[in-house]
Amino acid sequence: MQRAIVTGGAGFIGSNLVDKLIEQGVEVIVLDDLSTGKKENINPKAEFINCDISTTSHTDLTFYVNGVDVIFHLAALARVQPSIEKPIPYHNVNVTGTHNLLTAAKAMRVKRFVFSSSSSVYGNAKVPTSEEHPLNPISPYALHKLIGEQYCKLFSTLYDIDTVSLRYFNVYGDRMSLEGAYRLAIPIFAQQMLEGKPLTINNDGEQRRDFTYIGDVVEANILTATHPEKMNGEVFNIGNGDNYSVNELADMFGGEKQYGNKVIEPFETLADNSKARLDLNWEPTGDLPTWIQKYKQKLKI
Repeated sequence: MQRAIVTGGAGFIGSNLVDKLIEQGVEVIVLDDLSTGKKENINPKAEFINCDISTTSHTDLTFYVNGVDVIFHLAALARVQPSIEKPIPYHNVNVTGTHNLLTAAKAMRVKRFVFSSSSSVYGNAKVPTSEEHPLNPISPYALHKLIGEQYCKLFSTLYDIDTVSLRYFNVYGDRMSLEGAYRLAIPIFAQQMLEGKPLTINNDGEQRRDFTYIGDVVEANILTATHPEKMNGEVFNIGNGDNYSVNELADMFGGEKQYGNKVIEPFETLADNSKARLDLNWEPTGDLPTWIQKYKQKLKI
């Protein structure tokens, strides 16, 4: 892999991936419209193109991807709850944008297309959840990710574009945003601790999540991009393989808890990651309690 595109490369996951690719000597082009990403996250050694993949012309997209070995497609409007509130813009970015990028990849014969999907495609699943589990999206965002996976598989079948989809389970790590209306639980709790406020918890807090370290997600992307065999639309769970309740997460921060909001969400996520371990030689390293303590020290909580 000599030249790669990272869509969403100004975001939390994308910028960490860009840094690692550049560290490994890969020439990187970042496509991002900065709607949620931050320009300061972009590695100065990367080429940056301000681009909304859902509205950019096919001609421009094919120009951007010309000569690229791998496309890492992370750009998306993320999070379940806001997709329920605003389904149309979410569909435009997450579905139309993915289709546009795949079409450009097809035209320029890109060697591999790595799609960032989500464990949300499973809905309320039996745990631990393998890739063979029935899929039951319960939000527009989850459905959009499933459609993206299906488009990837279809393009592999029809056009011989080698694609692979990675289903992330609750990613955490450096560069999580402390700002914005739709943040993950960890930065929300961190900001509330900094402000001396109680930790607000949706539902009863007993819902459990498989928290996956950002460095492990980056490693999974690189392993799939450089895998010697064709992927042909395969999917892989990228999760740590253990889980914690939201109440347990709040206890790691140590603040007072406050319950209130009722939201639609799966009760539990827990990845069966044996396929990624076996086929990709991927090994998760995340230790959430240890990382939270370091995170608190860094923020001086």
